[in-house]
Amino acid sequence: QLQASGGGLVQAGGSLILSCAASGRTFRNNVMGWFRQAPGKEREFVAAISKDGAATSYGDFAKGRFTVARDSAQNTVSLQMSGLKPEDTAVYYCAARSPAITVLARAWSQYAFRGQGTQVTVSS
Repeated sequence: QLQASGGGLVQAGGSLILSCAASGRTFRNNVMGWFRQAPGKEREFVAAISKDGAATSYGDFAKGRFTVARDSAQNTVSLQMSGLKPEDTAVYYCAARSPAITVLARAWSQYAFRGQGTQVTVSS
């Protein structure tokens, strides 16, 4: 129901825009989040956005470099990443909270709907 796309290979300092598309149901009334997992590491919170897009939250490493946005008409959420570093290499996932919840959670376990990831590789 959720599919992340837009990953790829990019040089350090470069940019990528990831997109999360929903199918089968709408996620317009859900808090949406992005997470990532690098090989051998725990999955970590990247960003989250409120239902109306007015509120956002970022992991410390993402502040100032990543921007999360949503297009409710298209039922998509994006993650614009700039100033990429080799340590940003990971599989990136999007997820959605249950519709009744408004808190921008930072834990993967608090997202009821979890999508397939997209690989981002940043070369030095």
